[in-house]
Amino acid sequence: MLQQTQVSTVIPYYRRFLRAFPTVERLAKAPLERVLELWSGLGYYRRARLLHLAAQKILREFAGRFPTDYGQARSLPGIGDYTARAILSIVYNKPYAVVDGNVARIVARLGAIKGNINQPKFRGAVERAVEGLLSHRRPGDFNQALMELGQTVCLPRAPRCVACPLRKWCQAYHRGEPESYPAPRPRRAIELRYLATAVIRSIPAIGQERAGRVALMRGLDEGLLGDLWNFPAAFGASRAEALDRLREKLDRIAPGVALWEQRDGLVARPAPLRQLRHGITHRSIRVDLYPAEVRGVPIGPLRWFSLASLNRVAVSQLARKIAAAAGEVDSPRN
Repeated sequence: MLQQTQVSTVIPYYRRFLRAFPTVERLAKAPLERVLELWSGLGYYRRARLLHLAAQKILREFAGRFPTDYGQARSLPGIGDYTARAILSIVYNKPYAVVDGNVARIVARLGAIKGNINQPKFRGAVERAVEGLLSHRRPGDFNQALMELGQTVCLPRAPRCVACPLRKWCQAYHRGEPESYPAPRPRRAIELRYLATAVIRSIPAIGQERAGRVALMRGLDEGLLGDLWNFPAAFGASRAEALDRLREKLDRIAPGVALWEQRDGLVARPAPLRQLRHGITHRSIRVDLYPAEVRGVPIGPLRWFSLASLNRVAVSQLARKIAAAAGEVDSPRN
């Protein structure tokens, strides 16, 4: 949960997760839908899927206990070199050094190592330095101490050098330029994308009130959020392209669903119902909501949900945002 996510954000999710899955066995036997539901809002949902698979493998092959061997740990879904080293050193006191951003920053400043964390030469120099410093008697405490030092004292900006217990040996400090180490990593360019989204409402039978139901499907588009429920949507480099791709997608997965836009002069709605903004990793997304209706039960991958039920379903954070906006507006017929 802490990968790419701040501690303050993780804590309430972590507590809810452990209440639902207090053991590896409970997690392994839980439906993926339930796991994703409790993860909903944290983002990076691939982590939840891999965690679920890892729990199943631990139960199936390792009698419900995380393995103590590095090779076996690495065989678990979602467990890379960093995570394996962290768990084996902290939980089992195995002599593995752990290098995260905080540790790399401390070591780079101690040795005035030039470069940034994305450069193999820099990373290799940092890893060799950490291996030379590692306490083989208490490797878990050593790793956690460096992580904590980097999080609380050896900060990226305005480091608290006066309070640092390593100041005496820090070359960057003695050179008077601790913030120069390490060099900033190159930023990935933000990609602007447009997302056309269909808010498909059911048409109630005569005499029935509209129940506030909308049709969702698994996945967003372009392979994103594959296991989560989302409003049908399509990306494009422009609003027009995204809308064209959404029409094509609806024609393919749910014939009979119609977007209520300007068509044959029947409905004067040339603009989207609502426009939102959302971010996913390096994408800055302009989201256009288009109203749509269908009679009867959607076919194919679509499934009906009431807007009120979405806080209990494994939906994406974007779907929650769209649902909140959709609940504030009426369809074109109202």
